Amino acid sequence: MDEQPSLYGKNPINNISKIRIHHLQKMKEQNQKWVMLTSYDMYTAAIFEAADIPVLLVGDSASNNVFGYDTSLPVTVDELIPLVRAVTRSTQRPLIIADLPFGSYQGSVEQCFSTAVRFIKEGGAQAVKLEGGIEMVPQVEKLVSSGIPVMAHIGFTPQAEHQLGGYKVQGKDDDGQQLIEAAKAFELAGAFALLIEMVPAKVGEAITNAVEIPTVGIGAGNSCDAQVLVWQDMAGLRNGRLPRFVKQYADMNKLLLEAAKAFTADVVNGDFPSEDHNF
Repeated sequence: MDEQPSLYGKNPINNISKIRIHHLQKMKEQNQKWVMLTSYDMYTAAIFEAADIPVLLVGDSASNNVFGYDTSLPVTVDELIPLVRAVTRSTQRPLIIADLPFGSYQGSVEQCFSTAVRFIKEGGAQAVKLEGGIEMVPQVEKLVSSGIPVMAHIGFTPQAEHQLGGYKVQGKDDDGQQLIEAAKAFELAGAFALLIEMVPAKVGEAITNAVEIPTVGIGAGNSCDAQVLVWQDMAGLRNGRLPRFVKQYADMNKLLLEAAKAFTADVVNGDFPSEDHNF
């Protein structure tokens, strides 16, 4: 098969066999935007690698997109590690980031380190992501000093939804300056990137301009260095009410439903298996 040209044009990640955090840094320096998608299994991981997605996040969003929980809070380390392992086994080029689930890192620096090590050693992840504000700086410092790359998640942090009063836009009024200060603190602590969720576009732009590390937006405006979506939202597998920041690029829900109905009809009518499918 002929090699397809990169969607990114001329940039630091072309012809790179493995995406590393310094490649993402170079892309920011060259004002080249990039993409991150969630992935939780071997098939989507391989497809997204073929689509030239440089970063895959095995998110705690698996809680409500794979395991059927109502929120991201119930999912555990033991549930997520096999998903991380499936994604890392099925890809070669993308940077694979594992989400640290609720309750697995907030307790102490030592707890955070132990959890992150499991995702690196057992899951094969190449980086981890954690949520929170300045109170999480010691955890980031410990991981970075131990050789574990960290993406920090600020703005709306789903693991703190009860404390935040539900899914609400963050960073309004004076809170925007607090997010900028948190972003700077995480950069100083050694985080290689920041995920910014559900903040006004002007706050997302201000944070991006205030730090030298890449920013990844999800509902944070178009000025961020990268964008991320949950793949089931992006591809239209999940139906119902979607967040305002989601754009659906396909209708996988309809496609899969039609395929399942067609299979059912063929079996009921005696058309499958046909002679072509017999031994």
